[in-house]
Amino acid sequence: RGPMLVGFFLAGLVIHGGCQKWWIEPIITGIDNEWILMLGATVLTAFNDNAAITFLASQAPSLVETSKYAILAGAVAGGGLTVIANAPNPAGQSILGKFFKDGISPAKLVMASFIPTCIMIIMLMAITRG
Repeated sequence: RGPMLVGFFLAGLVIHGGCQKWWIEPIITGIDNEWILMLGATVLTAFNDNAAITFLASQAPSLVETSKYAILAGAVAGGGLTVIANAPNPAGQSILGKFFKDGISPAKLVMASFIPTCIMIIMLMAITRG
């Protein structure tokens, strides 16, 4: 059942994502700073699936390679920020929440992942400069 649901998610992403080119391409191509693209993708990944972010960015065919990398790297770096975007995370929180005094706080998770996320952002952007 699980793999089938993933397949439906990806099929929906391809079908509906392909219709989003008209508004995504002008926004993404209008940003010429790779750091802003990467930080935007990092923040969006906390609320959206990173596969959705990278697929929607692929709908802008005129995007330069460095911008494509910045969006991909931001989606990867922001993966640790994901609380609600992936189904296993709320399930894991419900299972593990009883072991924490006040439950699992999304704000505390973001604070705990802030430094590792910043390190990943710096490392991933350094790769393109090296």
